[in-house]
Amino acid sequence: MPKKKTILVAPLNWGLGHATRCIPIIRALLAHNFSVLVASDGAALLLLQKEFPNLESVELPSYNITYPKKGRFFKWKMLLKFPRIQRTIAAEIKHIKKIVAEKEIDGIISDNRFGVRNSTIPSVYITHQLQVLTGSTSYFSSSIHQKIIAKFDACWVPDVADLVMNLSGELGHLQKESLPVTYMGVLSRMNKRELPKTIDILLLLSGPEPQRSIFEEQLKGIFKASEKSIVMVRGVIESSQKWEDFGTIKTVNFLQTDALEEVVNQSEIIVARPGYTTIMDLTVLEKKAFFVPTPGQYEQKYLAKRLKHLGIVPSCKQQHFKAEKLNQVLVYKGLKKLNHPPINFTELFTSFEGK
Repeated sequence: MPKKKTILVAPLNWGLGHATRCIPIIRALLAHNFSVLVASDGAALLLLQKEFPNLESVELPSYNITYPKKGRFFKWKMLLKFPRIQRTIAAEIKHIKKIVAEKEIDGIISDNRFGVRNSTIPSVYITHQLQVLTGSTSYFSSSIHQKIIAKFDACWVPDVADLVMNLSGELGHLQKESLPVTYMGVLSRMNKRELPKTIDILLLLSGPEPQRSIFEEQLKGIFKASEKSIVMVRGVIESSQKWEDFGTIKTVNFLQTDALEEVVNQSEIIVARPGYTTIMDLTVLEKKAFFVPTPGQYEQKYLAKRLKHLGIVPSCKQQHFKAEKLNQVLVYKGLKKLNHPPINFTELFTSFEGK
């Protein structure tokens, strides 16, 4: 019997979205008789270790991406960190070369990890940002990212190719196609279930510090005396799960996929960051939501503005958010599934038949 091919799956540790959207990919690889080696760092690695305790995992060099307390400084902080990011990419490439040789890796799936590639085996890059919005420097940031993408054998975009009815808008769709792009479809670890609505408001937190904590404290102050049924998933991956009460809010540090799927399906309204993975999950679950972009993050601001303009999900700046804003949700359509066929993983995985 031939040996199973081993695929290395490596998401970026920037919030939890890159790791969580790799969960359905890992499940599909296992279902298609591949072996999987998980690679990341920090909370992203810990999350995947909890979701797949029987899989081998390795730690990669950390990009150590954080947000400033004042969002307007984010772009400049990232520019100052660019030399450090370049060193991390170089360390990743060296690390991956060693892993490929020692672990006999047959293919790579990198979710936004720039240096997780190897010229000797098929290397796939996952991103929804063919264009990287950074305000006045968008042309340059997009050009840099596209040059990185071009170093991979294939680029999978978790969206549909339709230029109108899609989730990523101009982020994931170029005017001139110059990259080896495959639109894989909407990628989510969740499934819609018809459950009784026992939670009025679900506060779903995510993203890098310190903005995650700042938003958590703001939401606690707003909802601690609410008469509604409120659950807060703090988005903090720790060794054990902890449920606590804060006023009338029931809080939990993290939930694994099955439990989170149940909680989201039981919720009437979700308050969350408009991270792209969150948008995909709530689209599959067809939820009503209110989005509060992370200050300074152009991508989230763009996605929130686009969905608001389309009459799908209302949103506002973090400093303007208050409980009364949720009344707007009633007049918006909410997120709905796109009318496209399911992801064809069999076709996607032909990438690993050899270079």
